[in-house]
Amino acid sequence: MFEILQRRPLNPTVTLLRVLAPRVARTARPGQFIILRVDADGERIPLTVEDYDREAGWVEIVFQIVGATTERLNRLREGDCLHDFVGPLGRPTETEGLSRVAVIGGGVGCAIALPVARQLCRDGAAVDSVIGFRTRGLVIFEDEFRAVSDGFRLMTDDGTAGEKGLVTDALRALIESGRAYDRVFAVGPLVMMKFVCRLTAEYGIPTVVSMNPIMIDGTGMCGGCRLTVGGKTRFACVDGPDFDGHLVDFDEAISRASLYRDEERRAHEKTCRLLEEADKHG
Repeated sequence: MFEILQRRPLNPTVTLLRVLAPRVARTARPGQFIILRVDADGERIPLTVEDYDREAGWVEIVFQIVGATTERLNRLREGDCLHDFVGPLGRPTETEGLSRVAVIGGGVGCAIALPVARQLCRDGAAVDSVIGFRTRGLVIFEDEFRAVSDGFRLMTDDGTAGEKGLVTDALRALIESGRAYDRVFAVGPLVMMKFVCRLTAEYGIPTVVSMNPIMIDGTGMCGGCRLTVGGKTRFACVDGPDFDGHLVDFDEAISRASLYRDEERRAHEKTCRLLEEADKHG
């Protein structure tokens, strides 16, 4: 069993958990993920490692409440335990040997982009970070990004925080100002990553994206996380989650990601009703 040491809401729909998992903490690296189960009968879900402390033995994960399992996960409190917490899985993000980079995060994807920015900063790269959200109330990790960035820009769709506009607006302005990036790292909604990659392709800048499709077993055997990259089938859990963004078939990935959206919504609504009834009856 894996004890929850800390629980911290980041915004109304996003929560951070610090979990005691010494074996995972010992070998985790930025870009990798874990698979957890809330209880013995629970669904397996993948979540990226946001931070870790090898000596203290904890791992931090961040999740957005979108379905039945994340609703149950959000109901847990400090001192409660998770049934399974398996990892680290996936290939770590390659950050070595880079001089200047841009890290682009969108929404809850900032929880994946932040550890990459941290590692790049430790490696001595000059880091420009651009993070984007719909509105002020959804902003997460602003201070943390500022702490590891040489340049930082916050974008919101409605202009209620930072600058009004899209992350691609800020990235284009940085490139056209003369920034010579060795690589761009983009993590966020599929549509955001697609248009970041279209932009960087114009300038010939290598771009890495982190893909988080449907995952079940985390070993590549189930095939649920398959993607088309460079015309070939790849599995995000073992070949990724990082891929060359200019080779990813984003239209296919977007189509597949929406397959179970209605079922996920109904499962979330049902779970909320059941949990509320349980709370009423003690």
